[in-house]
Amino acid sequence: MGRGKLRIYLGAAPGVGKTYAMLSEAHRRSERGTDCVVAFVEHHGRSRTETLLHGLEQVPRRELEHRGAVFTELDLDAVLARAPRVALVDELAHTNVPGSRNAKRWQDVEELLAAGIDVISTVNIQHLESLGDVVESITGVRQQETVPDEVVRRADQIELVDMSPQALRRRMAHGNIYQPDKVDAALSNYFRPGNLTALRELALLWVADRVDEYLQQYRSEHRVSRIWGSRERIVVGLTGGPEGRTLIRRAARLAEKGAGGEVLAVYIARSDGLTSASPKELAVQRTLVEDLGGTFHHVLGDDIPAALLDFARGSNATQIVLGSSRRKTWQYVFGPGVGATVARESGPDLDVHIVTHEEVAKGRGLPVATGARLGRSRIAWGWLTGLGGPVVLTLLLNTVHLGLANDVLFYLALTVAAALLGGLYPALASAAVGSLLLNWFFTPPVNRITIADPRNILALAIFVGVALSVASVVDVAARRTHQAARLRAESEILSFLAGDVLRGETSLETLLERVRETFGMESAALLEREGDVAPWTCAGRAGTGPPVERPEDADVDMPVGDHMALALTGRVLPAEDRRVLAAFAAQAAVVLDRRRLREEADRARTLAEGNRIRTALLAAVSHDLRTPLAGIKAAVTSLRSDDVAWSEEDQAELLEGIEEGADRLDHLVGNLLDMSRLQTGTVTPLIREIDVDEVVPMALGGVPEGSVELDVPETLPMVAVDAGLLERAMANLIENAVKYSPAGRTVLVAASALADRVEVRVVDRGPGVPDDAKERIFEPFQRHGDAPRGAGVGLGLAVARGFAEAMAGTLNAEDTPGGGLTMVLTLRAAGTPAGASPVTTAERQAAR
Repeated sequence: MGRGKLRIYLGAAPGVGKTYAMLSEAHRRSERGTDCVVAFVEHHGRSRTETLLHGLEQVPRRELEHRGAVFTELDLDAVLARAPRVALVDELAHTNVPGSRNAKRWQDVEELLAAGIDVISTVNIQHLESLGDVVESITGVRQQETVPDEVVRRADQIELVDMSPQALRRRMAHGNIYQPDKVDAALSNYFRPGNLTALRELALLWVADRVDEYLQQYRSEHRVSRIWGSRERIVVGLTGGPEGRTLIRRAARLAEKGAGGEVLAVYIARSDGLTSASPKELAVQRTLVEDLGGTFHHVLGDDIPAALLDFARGSNATQIVLGSSRRKTWQYVFGPGVGATVARESGPDLDVHIVTHEEVAKGRGLPVATGARLGRSRIAWGWLTGLGGPVVLTLLLNTVHLGLANDVLFYLALTVAAALLGGLYPALASAAVGSLLLNWFFTPPVNRITIADPRNILALAIFVGVALSVASVVDVAARRTHQAARLRAESEILSFLAGDVLRGETSLETLLERVRETFGMESAALLEREGDVAPWTCAGRAGTGPPVERPEDADVDMPVGDHMALALTGRVLPAEDRRVLAAFAAQAAVVLDRRRLREEADRARTLAEGNRIRTALLAAVSHDLRTPLAGIKAAVTSLRSDDVAWSEEDQAELLEGIEEGADRLDHLVGNLLDMSRLQTGTVTPLIREIDVDEVVPMALGGVPEGSVELDVPETLPMVAVDAGLLERAMANLIENAVKYSPAGRTVLVAASALADRVEVRVVDRGPGVPDDAKERIFEPFQRHGDAPRGAGVGLGLAVARGFAEAMAGTLNAEDTPGGGLTMVLTLRAAGTPAGASPVTTAERQAAR
């Protein structure tokens, strides 16, 4: 059985109707006779969604117990045993309850797909892993539940469920998303119009990019060369002149007028030697186009208009922006120019904009190479001049008799002209035809092949020799100029390549994409293997052509050492291009090595951090754990001694010492275990709605009675937290505050509500902490100032902050007015979405 197909309904926010659309699709399929079951769908108390569940077969959920509570999860084994054609699995990014087979629900979906079951699922844009930073900058809170982008990208169908922010807020206000008592808080926080608009834009752009990928893949597979103007892509043709900045800015303004506009600036390195661009100016223009949100491309091409058009059509561009020619009027005798040629050959699908600028008709600012590899038109004109020119000249000289010496000079001039236009062979033809015509018509005896005067024989010989010499010099100059121009073009490409690598801006995939577009190939891949007989594996790939499993299967392969090769598909490259390709291949190997070295460095950094923690653990074991053990051992030994008759008071004191030592050991070991869980990322909070006044008193068990004053009103809103984690965090904060408070001064624990948050403040009157150390005290194994060794291993605050962040809360340190330190624990009120913005310090101060 083949792999199942995945269909995902993607939304920008809760409540847009993803689950409703999924269930409606399930009803449509069931009506068509498709075997469709509900594997897991959460209706969140929404009546309309719950109504759609009627009439669909539901696989019973699996019950799991966690921390004294029972939860229901997707029963993966039951769904696999049922083996339906289609399974509905809601909330793709959901984290499963500990004890489930997989940690994430998307992993359950992968198993269903592998079993050949089609899956329909839902996910919100804020749960995509790559958008975590962006969503955090919008909402202020990092999403705890995420799904890898690749899982969603691999979906066979992605359907956007869209709704305007105003319509979504109306739906919220009508009670169709949350319960009525939670509506006001949601509308004023997560469901603010700005938040919803930004998230909606993220969803639309992400789906648009995926659609663009599918379109490019389709065009490549079906070899569609015609431009489809699905979105505005504007190609800017750069020459390296100062007018390029004007063109880039004009193209950016054009792109802004259309939705999803894209700017692609391209410089074509000329191998015909016309103009050498300034690397400094190109670097400035590259920076400009990247600052404006576009991309810069460096392409090698002999025919500039053709290369530009090929690049535009390959990029599915809709417009080309070019500058008015800098050539002077008389230079147009050599051809219409790049702009006119591109406009003529662009066809009906490409709009060409010719933009005026300050450099128009001022001539080229850089020297022009006069010789180049001769094009077809010049060679044709050279042959016409070499063969037809002597005939026309003979007719003219027969009407005007100027003497043999002048006639020879005219024919010599014509031969030089043929050499300049067409190179060696047209010049040889001109010399041969000219010498025969000179002999026949102008050398006595005329109209005969023979030559009577030996001096005329010498003149004709000199004529032929000079003609051959001139033709040879012109041909050699053209070849050398072509070689110099090509080397210059190659050096420009390599300089850009080296600059990218030195700046560390080029990843392996970006470099391969640069190779592909530089040589106009369909795909580029870096292949490697471990040994001579080992199979090849792909280390990186770019392009949409067919995958290459061996270098021999590619159109072009460039070895890199013994066990690595750069493989390209699309066309066979000329031998002269392989020199640049070899440099690209060597650089690709360097980039791959650098990436692996970076990964090794990251692993080494992780190991070093682990070694640091282990060293600290050893130090803790050597003293902080051994001290209470020694005290317990001494007390037990004393009690068991038969040599001393202990009084009841002495026995009670020794037992109290044993109890205190055991409590201290329990506390230290608990913190060590908690820190280990945080370091390994295995802390999975069980979020429930609870009252703060139920948890905080339970955290006072480890401090002396009367050392803490509580001010926790019963009227506070409930908070969405893990009760066990909150109790541990509060216990560490309170114990730390009591430890540093002066004798006779109580620690104040006060709680208050602020917007959609609840703040718990632990206030002490101790020595306080300087501003530069307020963040450092939350690092593991940190003791502030001259705290004695017996004060603990320095994990309490680190564990407390880790637990707070695991519950989507925050923990910060502030100065206590009048002296001391205040720990501010901010918790999310019940009913507030996890993505709601946190309360800032300024808001807290304003509320107070």
